[in-house]
Amino acid sequence: MDQIIKTAWDLNEKTENRYQLVYEISELAKKLVDENQARKAREDFGFDEYGFESSSYKKENPVEHAIMVKYSESDEDSLVG
Repeated sequence: MDQIIKTAWDLNEKTENRYQLVYEISELAKKLVDENQARKAREDFGFDEYGFESSSYKKENPVEHAIMVKYSESDEDSLVG
């Protein structure tokens, strides 16, 4: 949790428009939730087009995952952590 807070703080400091950042993170989190729900629906009907578990954030909070993705987009080295 400390890493998420530090990452969010750093991302907040790097951005020029904090309202836009919050909007983009919330949209990304919504997209992650929607994708997860669609995947669960496919699994419930026994249809799995990928043949493997495609969700990398299953146990994470989608907002935390969205923050990490957004930070990796803004990081010059594309590394988080």
